[in-house]
Amino acid sequence: MPAPLKAGSVVAVVAPASPFAREELFRGLAWLQTRYRLRLSSRILERAGYLAGSDAHRAAELARAMTDPSVEAIVCARGGYGAMRLLDRLPWDAFAARPKWIAGFSDVTALHLEATRRGVCSLHAMNVTGLGRAIRASERLSLLDALEGRRGAPWEGLEIVHAGSAARGPVVGGNLALVVAMAAAGRFVVPDGAIVVLEDVTERPYRIDRMLTSLRLGGHLARASAIVLGGFTQCEAGPDGVTAEHVLRELTADLGIAVVAGAPFGHGAPNRAFVMGAVASLAGTTLSFQGLGPRG
Repeated sequence: MPAPLKAGSVVAVVAPASPFAREELFRGLAWLQTRYRLRLSSRILERAGYLAGSDAHRAAELARAMTDPSVEAIVCARGGYGAMRLLDRLPWDAFAARPKWIAGFSDVTALHLEATRRGVCSLHAMNVTGLGRAIRASERLSLLDALEGRRGAPWEGLEIVHAGSAARGPVVGGNLALVVAMAAAGRFVVPDGAIVVLEDVTERPYRIDRMLTSLRLGGHLARASAIVLGGFTQCEAGPDGVTAEHVLRELTADLGIAVVAGAPFGHGAPNRAFVMGAVASLAGTTLSFQGLGPRG
C-alpha cells in the first residue's frame, strides 16, 4: 500500500494514453493544485495520431515519475488507448520496491492490473481531464480521501443481480475491454477470493458478451468470490433489442457467486475513487472497503 499524501505533496501528472483537450487538462490541474504541488512535462500536450506523443516519450515521462523519490503520487491525464504499449518499458521492479499511488481509470486499467500483479495497490479514480469536467464535489473529494488514506464510505443500496454468500477479498479489475486485453497478454491475475469490479463505455451488448465469454473460457472468473458491476455507459441495445443488463445477468448466472450492479464508478456519474488491490467486503447490497491507515 503506497504511503498516504498530505497537503503540499508532490503529484506528477502524466499522459500515458490518448491526447485530450488542453482546456479540460487545465481545469483539472487548477483544482489539483489547490491541494498539491504538481509536476508535469511541458510536452504533455503532444499528439501522435491517437496517442499523446510517441511511446518512447510517454514511457520516459511515466518512468521518471515512477522512480523520482520526490513524487508521491501519479495522476493520469486521460484514458483512451495506449497505456498497454508502455508496460514493458517501465521500471516495475524499482516501483514495487518504493511504491506510490497511480490514479486514473479506463485505459489506465492496464497500469492498475500490472501494479496489482506486482503486489502494489493503485487508485481507480477520475483522470485529470475528468476532474475538470466533474460537477459533483463528492467525486473530486473521494480522490483526495483515497490519496490521503481516509477510508471511503461503503457503497450501499447496490442492485442484487445474483444473490450469493458474503464475500471478502482483494479488489481487481477495471474497464472490461482492458481486463480482457490484459488477460490475452497473460497479465490479468485474479487472486483467490478476489472481488472483481467491471465497467465499460460505448460497447454494444454483443461485444460485452464476447468479452465476458472470453474471461469465462479462460477461467479468469473461477477464483472470484463476487463481481461488482459499475456503469456500462452508452452500451445501448442494437437492432436485436438485447440489452447490456441482460448480457451481464445471463453470463454471470452460473458462477455461483454474488453479483451486484449499480456501483458508483465508471464512465458515467458518479465515478468515485477506490483502491485496487485493497481488501473489500460484500454483504448483501453493501460493499465496504478496508481502512488505508492513518491520515498523512
